[in-house]
Amino acid sequence: MKKLFTSALLICSLLIACNNNGQTTSSSSGNDENNGAGSDKEKKISKRDRSITKENSYNDIFLDSSNLENFITSNKVPDSLSRRLRSFYNARNYQFAWFSTGGLTEQALTFWNIHNYEASTGDTSFKNAALQKKMDGIIEDSNFTVNASDKSMVNTELLLTENFIRYTLGNYEKGYVKRKEMERFVPIKKEDPIILADSLLNKKHKDEKYFENVNNAYKLLKDELSRYVNVSKKGGWQPITGDAKQFRKGSSSPAILLLKKRLQISGYMAAGDTSKNYNDSLVQGIQQAQKSFGYKPDGILGSSLLKDLNVSVEKRIENILINMNRMRWMPQEPAGRLILVNIPEFVLHFFDGKNKVFDMNVVVGKEGHNTMMFTGKLSTVVFSPYWNVPPSIVKKEIEPSIAKDANYLETHNMERTPDGGIRQKPGGDNSLGKVKFLFPNSFNIYFHDTPAKSLFNQDKRAYSHGCIRLSDPQKMAEYLLKDNSAWTTDKIVEAMNSGNEMFVKVKDPVPVFITYYTAWVDENGLLNFRDDIYMRDAVVMQKMFAAK
Repeated sequence: MKKLFTSALLICSLLIACNNNGQTTSSSSGNDENNGAGSDKEKKISKRDRSITKENSYNDIFLDSSNLENFITSNKVPDSLSRRLRSFYNARNYQFAWFSTGGLTEQALTFWNIHNYEASTGDTSFKNAALQKKMDGIIEDSNFTVNASDKSMVNTELLLTENFIRYTLGNYEKGYVKRKEMERFVPIKKEDPIILADSLLNKKHKDEKYFENVNNAYKLLKDELSRYVNVSKKGGWQPITGDAKQFRKGSSSPAILLLKKRLQISGYMAAGDTSKNYNDSLVQGIQQAQKSFGYKPDGILGSSLLKDLNVSVEKRIENILINMNRMRWMPQEPAGRLILVNIPEFVLHFFDGKNKVFDMNVVVGKEGHNTMMFTGKLSTVVFSPYWNVPPSIVKKEIEPSIAKDANYLETHNMERTPDGGIRQKPGGDNSLGKVKFLFPNSFNIYFHDTPAKSLFNQDKRAYSHGCIRLSDPQKMAEYLLKDNSAWTTDKIVEAMNSGNEMFVKVKDPVPVFITYYTAWVDENGLLNFRDDIYMRDAVVMQKMFAAK
């Protein structure tokens, strides 16, 4: 039985005929009211929760219970799995789990990452060519929306749930994921965050087997959730008023004491310093807070850090809850190497089994050119690469520049290709730098070098058109090719500067897992928060938490 990937992440988502208030009625009679009474089989099926309506549900579309029964019959689903399916949808009042009217949910994307990762590691039970084709098409379609009456969409929904149940049963030791807990991997309805947190923190199991015991990253966040809930119940913290510029070493003011209290509450500095002076202990506390929020630890309070510190404890509890849910979709512990990129952190982490080999700063996609969350396998290193300019960039940026300057292509070391496209030749000013790393995917995203090295000095690094730029691509190439004696450091440097494009296969392709965590606990035990650069948290908050 596989164990969950336990590294503390630094770095892991009814009926169609509804009445006016969103309540539904069933067109099938056999399995909607299993309430725990009767046979052992019935006891293993959750009661249908009719309190869930379109107004309070996490997702806004529902399916008919007859759809599930038809799916079970036509696919000859075994009794043990069919009971799980009925229980799963009873708990949701037949609300879709993986889709809303807006398209794929975050949980669908993250589970599909896990699905593809498991399939790529040789688990043939996850290989379903028809489902793969359907999901690839959905993910690639930026205008995709859902029609709940579409039989194809209903079938895709139910196939995903079947795969999810099989995955969960096959990848967790027996007892560590209870049936009802499995049913809540995908949120069901809007809840008060404090009540939700209390239910997670106070739930007791007779067998003393808990999910956090097999998912350390989840456990570490759960411990922080407990701490932050206690802070909330004690009144939280006061906003720090004034401009960040007033906080300078040697100064003294009531605001400085307020800042110290704020840092002490979060554990960034030890309790006991009640002076109003900007002293060395405050500098150290600010440095710790800067590490927590992803800034250079220079001990100088900036306006961005002040803004972060003024976010309420209740909002931070919501951040933690959202990311605990994301932690449920961590990849399994690999037998070999794994590359994990956390988009909001702007950092790539390279693991070899349980051991972290190195971290590397990266630049990710800017707003409107988001780097996608997905799984791939890094299989090829390309030295001195051409840059085949994407058609969208050619249309929006290159062609208008050519219209203004007839020598634009020559000036920028570019040329037209036989098929009418444009590419930039290898060289020092090539936008991909001196090397790129391919892991085939439908989003045309890859790792690459860049001549714009100064961007890596920024704390927040969302500047690309979607691909991921590496701060030390030579180091990446050396590690990927270290098992190939022909590729010494000197040979790699020579190829990077040759000006002749060269493709080199990686002997053992490395899984790449691109994630989106805005809260996690690092290997030093420090709770980290990052900006919600693609507004994913904002979307989930509206779906997951009841309005106050």
